Amino acid sequence: MSTEPAIEESIETAAESVGSVWPLHSFVTANPLAGFEDQPFHEAVADAEQTLGGDGYPSADVFRRAWESGQIDPAILRARLTEHGHDSDPEASLDRMAAAESVDSADAATTAADRVDAVLTKWLAAFFDQGQTEWPMPDREQGFYDAFRSVARYDSDIPERGAIANLPDEPVDAIQDCLAEYPVGDWQDIFEFHLTALPGWTGFLKQRIDDDTVWQSTYPVTLSGYLAVRLTLADQFDAPVTPTESGNERTDDGDRPLQEVWLSAWEASYRSELVDALTDASASLAKTDERTDQNRPDAQLVFCIDTRSEVIRRHIEATGNYETHGYAGFFGVPMRYEGYDADVAVDACPPILDAEHRIADRPTADATDEYDRWHATLDAGKSAVKRLRANAATAFSFVESAGAGYGAALTARTLLPGRVYDLLDTADTRAPDDHECCEPTVDYNPDAVHELREGLTLDEKVEYAATAFELMGWEQFARVVVFTGHASQTANNPFDSSLDCGACAGNPGGPNARVLAAICNDDQVKARLRERGIGVPEDTLFVAGEHNTTTDEVTLYAGDVPETHAADIEQLRADLETARAGATAERVEDMETMADSASRETERRAADWAETRPEWGLAGNAGFVIGPRELTDGLDLDGRSFLHSYDWRTDSDGDALEAIMTGPMVVTQWINTQYYFATVDNRVYGSGSKVTHNPVGNVGVYQGNGGDLMTGLPLQSVMSGDDEPYHQPLRLSTVIHAPVERVTEIIADCTELATLLDNDWLSLTVVDPQRDHQPLHYDGDRNWTPLETAETEPATAPTVADDD
Repeated sequence: MSTEPAIEESIETAAESVGSVWPLHSFVTANPLAGFEDQPFHEAVADAEQTLGGDGYPSADVFRRAWESGQIDPAILRARLTEHGHDSDPEASLDRMAAAESVDSADAATTAADRVDAVLTKWLAAFFDQGQTEWPMPDREQGFYDAFRSVARYDSDIPERGAIANLPDEPVDAIQDCLAEYPVGDWQDIFEFHLTALPGWTGFLKQRIDDDTVWQSTYPVTLSGYLAVRLTLADQFDAPVTPTESGNERTDDGDRPLQEVWLSAWEASYRSELVDALTDASASLAKTDERTDQNRPDAQLVFCIDTRSEVIRRHIEATGNYETHGYAGFFGVPMRYEGYDADVAVDACPPILDAEHRIADRPTADATDEYDRWHATLDAGKSAVKRLRANAATAFSFVESAGAGYGAALTARTLLPGRVYDLLDTADTRAPDDHECCEPTVDYNPDAVHELREGLTLDEKVEYAATAFELMGWEQFARVVVFTGHASQTANNPFDSSLDCGACAGNPGGPNARVLAAICNDDQVKARLRERGIGVPEDTLFVAGEHNTTTDEVTLYAGDVPETHAADIEQLRADLETARAGATAERVEDMETMADSASRETERRAADWAETRPEWGLAGNAGFVIGPRELTDGLDLDGRSFLHSYDWRTDSDGDALEAIMTGPMVVTQWINTQYYFATVDNRVYGSGSKVTHNPVGNVGVYQGNGGDLMTGLPLQSVMSGDDEPYHQPLRLSTVIHAPVERVTEIIADCTELATLLDNDWLSLTVVDPQRDHQPLHYDGDRNWTPLETAETEPATAPTVADDD
């Protein structure tokens, strides 16, 4: 154990208790309890409470509000209370739950551990700064541990700062020195204790080390280096080194905690309504086949599976002969994208995938010169203002000369955000956009020298296009097919990337849509697709677009449209405006605000720098439907369901369904759990109120002026009031329209997926079109129970078991 490899291995194991945290500028939704997913949910949240100090279930008040509003079916609740050994009277169990909840009345006096945190986070913020400070920390290129040894000796907050310079050259040696008097068998628990003390910073360290970005290679950090510094400071401040018993273990009657029973009943109530509607739709779908040449739609629009797409899709379909589909918002191309004038490239694909292609915008039109002049002028102005404000010699004179103008601008932003939106929109309209003067480098370039291959080969382009249509089960193509990415628009919002496309790692999805549209418009690709049985008509035009989820405006990137399709695009643009009006009216009503024009209200929110809730994001998410659009067509799912198009009839080998279940289904579970935990305990698993946020280093936010990085969503993203959730904290209910045997085989072959399902991190129901559209609920260990009995009598219900 005293050897370096053994210590490093022990540190890695201890770090599994902390979930990864991505930088705020590329916000990635993730389960904050990802390291506990190998345990049943009720055990995991209990362990996490001891380790991280966070509540894992909604409070009694939240359950009571859901019960009184009719969100929980009484029959389901009473059956589950009885089954798990609890009093079947809901009111009595609520009272018991409330009585068991204790108020934390711990002494707020500053402790030695608090002083360790204060010094450590100060140096972490300085080291990890990504361009926010004017004077960066010296010696960062040596790594965090060595930089700390070099600079912290001058920190007057450290009691014996002179000893810092005498630390061993290797962090593992420093760790051994600090723990010399402790049994080696206790070291892993000690590591976990200190790594979970600041889970935000630790999670950020983990993500940075795993991703090995340019920041990590330039300014390296290791977990052992971090622990060496923390243990050294703990010794300096005489802070606790070993974990202490918290003394707040919960006891409960029955085989499951009372909160777990109430939660599962709430989830079953939601799931029952969703599955009932899908079961009826499945039966109706079997009687008709709407996919005929006579019913060829005027246009097909492919949106991200994001819950916000569900609302705009309904309204688009209501405006005309349009068909919409759901597909992962990176459109299946794992790429690193570099905009025409961007400073850095970004990985525009889910974090479970590695980027495989470098795609950069290249100029193609005369508009490039105007674009360059316009943006060069803007950039020069911004740089000049920044220098004047930051330079100590010019800051005061700059304020004197520009103060009135700045004051007027601030007043306009505060009092007239709608007018500000109009000005910005006008400027944006006059300035050439990158998609107007550039096109993505889709073709493979063997001569380009980059970390990733530039562009895609013909075989790769065909494979990405075919995969998209095969996963969605397409057999018919409209004259116009639009791949629609999505992005958000907000002002003064550190969490703006959390509202962009999660499938694109917190980046806008428009570039990905442009890449797939360019691929599919390639004549060679079309010909190869036809050879594979994917009959793309000669008159089909593929177009890219982007859905602004704040304003519900859908922009089509179709500047150079063939004359043959000009009328189609013009009509589609007009109908998209009509759909926008309907969608914004629905969303504004949900925000409980009054406005003469819903579209105008969303524009105000987009431009208002004081708006703490520009949009609801994915709040409310509770379901994931995998099936043909005809299954959900006409259903108002209230923006709560992820929708992935899939047709089991075109997927005889089950490969398409396996890709969806092991990819998007896992990612939606991450999204769902992040919203869940940020709602049930925002202090620990969220980031608190935006009002008191303090951005740090362009990587995260503090609450107040220091401390741990906040790891999750802000209070305003999930709560309509300080103690009233807007997001219903439910685990994800997935419903798949496919033969149950096919789903069972996939679960059997994917250990990670089986673990999530067997441990109740999400639920799974299959509406089987080959079993008279019977809904079957997954009970674990590859067993299924008819849903109508599963919700009320799971212990005695007949099951459909795997033949193996």
